Amino acid sequence: MKGDQTHPQNLPYYWGTTPEEEYYNQQGVKSTKSYYTTPRGQTLFTRSWQPLSPPRGIICMVHGYGNDISWTFQATPIYLAQNGFACFALDLPGHGQSEGLRAFVPNVDEVVDDCASFFDSIKESPEFRSLPCFLYGESMGGAICLLIHFKNPKGFKGAILIAPMCKISDKVRPRWPIPEVLSFVGKFMPTLPIVPTPDILEKSVKVPEKKVIAVMNPMRYTGKPRLGTVMELLRVTDYVSQKLKDVTIPFIVLHGSADLVTDPTVSRALYEEAKSEDKAIKIYDGMLHSLLFGETDENVELECLLAYVP
Repeated sequence: MKGDQTHPQNLPYYWGTTPEEEYYNQQGVKSTKSYYTTPRGQTLFTRSWQPLSPPRGIICMVHGYGNDISWTFQATPIYLAQNGFACFALDLPGHGQSEGLRAFVPNVDEVVDDCASFFDSIKESPEFRSLPCFLYGESMGGAICLLIHFKNPKGFKGAILIAPMCKISDKVRPRWPIPEVLSFVGKFMPTLPIVPTPDILEKSVKVPEKKVIAVMNPMRYTGKPRLGTVMELLRVTDYVSQKLKDVTIPFIVLHGSADLVTDPTVSRALYEEAKSEDKAIKIYDGMLHSLLFGETDENVELECLLAYVP
């Protein structure tokens, strides 16, 4: 990440101290932020990043667990907007500046409906109605993108999946008998943040300097995972891993071979089992979970060129 040369503890933004509007102008993109009320009445924070000229397509983006769209996640949509795509994203319920108990995801199906509703509102706008629309998801967001696809198989032209959480890695998945105990306790106290898992950020970001920047994110959830969230993610990832053969959307999936958060072997299974006629996969040797921020600048540039430049 290139930004102001300021002591990390004094950075108000992931890129440095440059005010948002000035920074976006420097990057040659325009950005907006607003709130969207879902059909079930929940208020979610949203952002857009758009090229200065008419866009050639729309990318609807979903972040991962514990993350948000206001910090390092922005690097990717800024890059995409510089390459002509209008990008839209929202903080998932319980994340970032959206409503909900922090990092509590009791029902992923409702989150899928929230995302689909917001994305449909963008796609139906007169200025975007004629443009091709694509999905983009990181980690848990990748699983949500696949669930959106299952809900509406013809709704998007393609998908970019970055280390998708089609299955939680055994290296961070609670071991027996912990899941059984947590499942029982979770029925009575689903919001309790006590699940014993390693620090995901420590296992995701490789470059030490970038790890410092990621830790500084004021919106990042730093507590232990909540019982209800973990049980729901285990349920959903088990479901998605069994539905890989039903994927028909064109896609590219990127994963690091050393990912300790989500399982790269399941991404290989996705590529092999999906019925999609147009599909691609790239497993990066030795790379971790945070492919588009946590790796070296050279690695990030390589991944961006492969995934996004037509």
